[in-house]
Amino acid sequence: MRVLVVHNQLWAHYKSRLFSEIHSAIREKYPESDFLVLQIALYEASRSVMQSDDAITYHYPYKVLFERSLDQVGFKERRAALFAAFDAYKPTVLNITGYFDPAQVLLMFYARLKGVKVVLSSESSSADHNRSFFKETFKKLIINRANIFFCFGKTSAEYIESLGVAPSRIPVRNAAVIDEEVVQTRHAAAKQTAINVQRTRKFVYVGRLATEKNLGTLITAFANVHKFDSNQRPWQLIFVGDGPERAALEKRTLGYHLEEKIIFKGGFPWYKVPEFLAESDVLILPSKSEPWGLVVNEAMVCGMPVIVSENCGCVADLVKNDVNGFTFDPDQQKELETAMQFFIQNPDNIPAMGEASLKLIAPFSSKQVARQMADCYHNL
Repeated sequence: MRVLVVHNQLWAHYKSRLFSEIHSAIREKYPESDFLVLQIALYEASRSVMQSDDAITYHYPYKVLFERSLDQVGFKERRAALFAAFDAYKPTVLNITGYFDPAQVLLMFYARLKGVKVVLSSESSSADHNRSFFKETFKKLIINRANIFFCFGKTSAEYIESLGVAPSRIPVRNAAVIDEEVVQTRHAAAKQTAINVQRTRKFVYVGRLATEKNLGTLITAFANVHKFDSNQRPWQLIFVGDGPERAALEKRTLGYHLEEKIIFKGGFPWYKVPEFLAESDVLILPSKSEPWGLVVNEAMVCGMPVIVSENCGCVADLVKNDVNGFTFDPDQQKELETAMQFFIQNPDNIPAMGEASLKLIAPFSSKQVARQMADCYHNL
């Protein structure tokens, strides 16, 4: 078999980890086969700062079609480059990673005309965007050209099923993977230092400081619950990340006179995030909208409890109330406060809930998921 994967941008490190594991699985189980990833461009312009600085490298066969930003690649040149690469490689299996790109959709139809099997990877869920009858009807036409589907989790699989796809055509339902090896290794190293330091307990948020992340609500909730602190082990709230809302959030913090308890660490490369998780106790992701929320995976592979908005796509798979954390309605601040107050008043529950996180995240192992994908390619 000859597997060709089309992906948008080279910088996406967790996808690179997955591609590396797929390549390893194919070499091990199907050594007569070939595997290639077509990276359309280097990065999205809005995320150019997230490019690799070569601290972490991945090994899998790939080709970058355009050595520039994805936003600078027009439809016509993208379509021409994809078709040319497809014809040159002559795959037996094509895996496209989104039906939002007209060039990839056309390539999918072309592949089917050539007798090539098509896999469609989907992260979408019904909550992602406003849906219309005409858009959903057109989407049904598109996705039914695929043979099978790889979905991020339960919500994305349920959405694909709602478009008329039989459950049997979704053999992989847990494709939201991270580089757990790097995250766990760096977390363990940082933890050795953290446990020897007398410190406060900490809630931590990791991500962009943007409106849709609902961080003003998080600050206000913390302002209301920090009064339940233990004098011996008081709590802080730390923000790891940067973005357009930082100044407004810092101003809100000053308004509550909490500048000693709410700390803005700034933005860091993804592989440095485990250092901040190591000094923290509970992750909070309060987003109004979040297709998945891979930072929840990161925290859970580090054995942390989590508090996650029910609008995050990962909730159905990864967060079990009273088991490894809590979910809440992002429009109901009191629900967030209740969850935060639980950990402030019951810190002894943190280790057991962290262990539960490790068990819940286990099916999202990148090696395990990659092997499933490699078998699916072969079985087509």
